Amino acid sequence: MDIVLQSKEDRIGYITLNRPEKRNALNQEMVEALTAAFAAMEAEEEVKVIVLQASGTVFSAGADLAYLQSLQQNSYDENLADSMRLRDLLAKIYEMEKVVIARVQGHAIAGGCGLASVCDFVISAQEAKFGYTEVRIGFVPALVMVFLVRKLGDARARELLLGGALITAERAQAIGLVNHVVAADELTSFTRDFAQELCQKNAATSMRLTKQLLARIQGVPLHEALNDAAETNAGARSTPDCQQGIAAFLAGEKISW
Repeated sequence: MDIVLQSKEDRIGYITLNRPEKRNALNQEMVEALTAAFAAMEAEEEVKVIVLQASGTVFSAGADLAYLQSLQQNSYDENLADSMRLRDLLAKIYEMEKVVIARVQGHAIAGGCGLASVCDFVISAQEAKFGYTEVRIGFVPALVMVFLVRKLGDARARELLLGGALITAERAQAIGLVNHVVAADELTSFTRDFAQELCQKNAATSMRLTKQLLARIQGVPLHEALNDAAETNAGARSTPDCQQGIAAFLAGEKISW
């Protein structure tokens, strides 16, 4: 059985964690399969938006504890190589050109919550809970910390990472970790409709350039960020998407991307 599934429909690419018997826990095989799946989906020209989802009742319980236990026998260099694989996956999702939506049908815990955190949007079922529980098993949420501070700020990141508690989907939405909370039986249709709206109403080039600029400017000195933004602004004006969009607007025509 494939531990990561891929499919596409109506310009939406679907990447599915498919290890439900292990609560979609992350191990080396899963991390490598996810990295390959995102790279493949990014290369699909007809795919405009990607949905990351999971089989079973749990989105992801984080690192496979049996796998973590086996890693304790590794050397530092071996463990660093393993950490770099997870780093590459998280960076791939965060930096990739296409918008990524996490469809969270069940609990997203530790590394599983980290996967959701690096997506551009998170849509959650009401029953799902979120949390970074690493400190409760003597581990460190090191990699996700880099992204979470960017996303929520220092105070919220400290609350979640040092507290280690699970929070409800509603609480996650209130602090900015989740974008939308819906009933479980509406999750699939809501996510599909949300992705379709992005496909139809937003230009692919605009979303790509916006994502790339967002990733670059955080933590950069003000005037350096402004110079980068000005260059992006200038370059965007000559793209076919921008020319087409402005022409349609001036002509009073509705544009469908």
